[in-house]
Amino acid sequence: MIRWLQVLHIMLLLTLGISACLVLPLIIAIVERDSGLFPLTSSVLLTSSIGGAGLYLMSGRGAEALSHRDSLLVVSLAWVITGALGAMPFYLSAAFAGFTDALFESVSGFTTTGASVLAAVEVLPASLQFWRGFTHWLGGLGVILLMIAVLPLLGHGSVFLYRAEFSGARSDKVKPRIAETAAALWKIYIGFTVVGYLVLRILGLSRLDAIFHTFAAIGTGGFSTRNSNVEAFNSVAVELVLIALMVVGGLNFTLHFRLIVLRQWRFFVRDSEVRLYFGLFAVAALLVSLSLNSSMGTSWWHSVRLSAFQVVSIMTATGFSSADFDQWTDFGKFVLLTLMFVGGCTGSTAGGLKVARIVLLLKSVGRQMKTMLNRRSVYIIRLSGEPVQPDLITTVLGLVSLAIMLNVVASLAVAATGIDLITSFSGVTACMFNVGPGLGAVGPAQNYGHLSLFAKWVLIFVMVAGRLEFFVFLAVFTPSFWRR
Repeated sequence: MIRWLQVLHIMLLLTLGISACLVLPLIIAIVERDSGLFPLTSSVLLTSSIGGAGLYLMSGRGAEALSHRDSLLVVSLAWVITGALGAMPFYLSAAFAGFTDALFESVSGFTTTGASVLAAVEVLPASLQFWRGFTHWLGGLGVILLMIAVLPLLGHGSVFLYRAEFSGARSDKVKPRIAETAAALWKIYIGFTVVGYLVLRILGLSRLDAIFHTFAAIGTGGFSTRNSNVEAFNSVAVELVLIALMVVGGLNFTLHFRLIVLRQWRFFVRDSEVRLYFGLFAVAALLVSLSLNSSMGTSWWHSVRLSAFQVVSIMTATGFSSADFDQWTDFGKFVLLTLMFVGGCTGSTAGGLKVARIVLLLKSVGRQMKTMLNRRSVYIIRLSGEPVQPDLITTVLGLVSLAIMLNVVASLAVAATGIDLITSFSGVTACMFNVGPGLGAVGPAQNYGHLSLFAKWVLIFVMVAGRLEFFVFLAVFTPSFWRR
């Protein structure tokens, strides 16, 4: 049975948390005296009133720990409510056509998708620009992880929240307690953010550009303050820094902890996922470089520069663009589209199916081939030297199957609105795996603003489903979830 009072209590706390986060862009609006002052002031007052009044009326209630089912509902509701509350400043501004556009931008920000409905982002005031980037940073490591780190009242329920929000092919804890694990990961996340911001400032970016693109890179988001995205800077140094931040964001943050705090370098060397992660970068960048050099006549240096940045951006599900890759060869575009499915590592801020799952799928196919040749032998699948339980293989196969089915259904739904096949499929794939730009009419030089309301709601749904890795979010829509 769902503990509704406890769920409501946490949602009200989350509402207050969003209100506190909105104070930062509000301060910018006050200092800059820009047009974001009214939308942000109204949003802060409304969210703080709802959260404060609700908690006052519920004082003394909702103190029970969460069950596994409660946690699934809390995680799903948290992303929906966060997206809705985060959309308020956009909705109250003049830059967005209506609530659906504002919600699309907010959900895209918090899920670190980076798909935008805006044709010209540079017209936004600095305060609302900051809020767009800040949603990437908050959603990167996860709103739920932040809740776990600062809300001890969750008790043993935090274990379920951690597994639901920070799920992967395996679940690592770097500290004995889940709350301590979440706090440790947030410290590392903040540290990377500070370093990235300082380096970009040294390279000459303005305060807003530096903090915004640091938020987007480490959170693997993809929003930009510029209409032409990263291409506007035309700087190799800036691109290299962003590549480093994206690669860091796409790695498992528990490995960052082992490397930085515990000095356990061998985990990086022995980790199968990390090896394939960097191997895919190298191979994909080489293939795209060859394609650009041979078919489009670009120089080797320029081909390597373009392909390296775009491959890292797409595979980490960041979605930055240093060029309009929709104008590249079909082979190059196909490589990038394939990388959208792969994504980053488990336990990272990146989207996609995750590299570890690809490793397990490849090993599962290999085991099946060996079994067909020698039926008397028993083969054990290992990941980084550790044996993998058969039920985990079944879960991975189920998740991949569910992702493919949802991708097909959502693509058909978007295509039914009159959108062409390439735009429908690539747009759904880019949103589902939290990449951002697709191909065709939603390519890097385009936006999602021209789509119908129905298509936008479909994409909003798949963004949240993809961010929560499908099972967690879709389980709430099954009848069995609501049975006693």
